[in-house]
Amino acid sequence: MENNDLLEEARKYGFIQDQQVWLKAFMDYPSRKVGEVKESEEDSLVYFAKRFDMFREKVNDLLGRINTSENKGSFLMKVLHMKEQVGNYDALGNFEEIFNTLSKAEEEINETIKHNREKNLAIKMGLIQEAEAIQDSIEWKETSDKMKDLRATWIKTGPIEKELTEEIEERFKDVLEGFFERKKNFFNDKKQMQNRTYEKYKDLINQSVRLQNSEEWEETTAKLKQLQNQWKEVGGNLPRQVTNKLWTDFRRAHNHFFERLKVKITTEKTESKDKFYETNLVKKNQLVEEAENLLQHQGLGEGVRRAKELQAEWKKVGPVHPSVSDMVWERFIKACDKVFELSSLEHYIRKRQQGDATDTDGLQARINALRDFIKSDKQELELLESNLGKLSDTPSNDAFKSMLQGKIRNFNRKINTKHELIEMFKGQLSTSSK
Repeated sequence: MENNDLLEEARKYGFIQDQQVWLKAFMDYPSRKVGEVKESEEDSLVYFAKRFDMFREKVNDLLGRINTSENKGSFLMKVLHMKEQVGNYDALGNFEEIFNTLSKAEEEINETIKHNREKNLAIKMGLIQEAEAIQDSIEWKETSDKMKDLRATWIKTGPIEKELTEEIEERFKDVLEGFFERKKNFFNDKKQMQNRTYEKYKDLINQSVRLQNSEEWEETTAKLKQLQNQWKEVGGNLPRQVTNKLWTDFRRAHNHFFERLKVKITTEKTESKDKFYETNLVKKNQLVEEAENLLQHQGLGEGVRRAKELQAEWKKVGPVHPSVSDMVWERFIKACDKVFELSSLEHYIRKRQQGDATDTDGLQARINALRDFIKSDKQELELLESNLGKLSDTPSNDAFKSMLQGKIRNFNRKINTKHELIEMFKGQLSTSSK
């Protein structure tokens, strides 16, 4: 607004008297001094007109914030404060218009507050009804959570009319306190029952502990089994963590006794088993020694026949201790393999022998044949190992894999036996050449 307009506006609502600036009376407010003339009367009037514009901008700003706010009720005190300033703000302007504008805003806010309080009352009555509907429930966890949610919603809900506040608050409070008091009494009773259950379990544990080192094996076994049946009959509803701890203590005593009993039985079995192993080992060692000496005391044909008999006898002998089982078996099967490999070699040589061959020629022919056999065996071995490597690592292949591994072990053993025979013939060849 230009200064001339401001001056005209100031003279409309104010005047100068005795070098003092006065605001004219309006509504129920009498004329009052708002300031003094500093330089000139016109400048002073314009100055206080500008102050009015500043005040009006504050009012407009407040009204703008009210219009855009969802919580209009929070601005009531600000509106009332500005209405108070209308009667004492030092400025020249249409304060009556501002007063009426603020009064209208006050009425609208009060109407909004009234509406909100009616809405809040409806919400709180709904919360009371929800709480009353579940107050007798024994679903303690679920209902407690629901009651807490209702209380949280109650706290977030705004105020209602003052004359209803106390009655409504007490009604809601009584419902919640009634439920949680019932819950408290229930769990107190439950705790007393749990204490009685706990003591029963502890008594069974103590009885078990007193028996855990007993050497009355049969009698104590029967007593402990009786205590186990009594444990099942106790029942109760102790917390899982407590129940687990009691059960662990109970089982520890029982396990202690039955582990001792197991050791006793195992010791007795082991002593009997060791004797059984020793007897079998003697028999198998006898078979091994005979197999290793077959070719020294019998011809090759008789040796093959006897080797087969020895293998049949071996199957009838029971097991030996695992610590020596593989070693004894390896000695026996290598001795038998040597007989069978020599038999196969001699059969091969007889079919291919031509004319009169010297001993040296015969030994060399056997060495060459064994080398050919080894070469053939290695080809078979490579094929088996290749097939084994291609198998996927799945349970369905376990049986086939085991079969291939067994064949691979047999081929390796036979190849080693052929190498030993070659070394034997080389030794004989070396002796005959001297």
